[in-house]
Amino acid sequence: MKAVKAMATINEQGQITLDSPLMNNKNSRVEIIILIPELAIEKTLNVCGGDACIRNTRIPVWLLVSYQQQGLSDAKILEAYPTLNAVDLANAWRYAENHPQEIAKAILENEAD
Repeated sequence: MKAVKAMATINEQGQITLDSPLMNNKNSRVEIIILIPELAIEKTLNVCGGDACIRNTRIPVWLLVSYQQQGLSDAKILEAYPTLNAVDLANAWRYAENHPQEIAKAILENEAD
């Protein structure tokens, strides 16, 4: 099985439309994993200083991004945090892509401590 990243839009009826066609046989079956950052990442007042965390954890996105910037692979991060999975990391990376200033600021503030 080969992994392919594709962006899609979900309409009001919950139907998914790919932004661009996949390079695949038209009659092939595919497995789709949907990452929904708004649900997978949460900010809670008085939890980790209100920083964005992986849902239902106290693991801040900025910490995972900091590990990635230091050269840790996803596999090493998952080894260090066995309660996380690859989808959690994908959601963290997506959140960081969409909120780069917030994550950079949090890394600077927390590395100063």
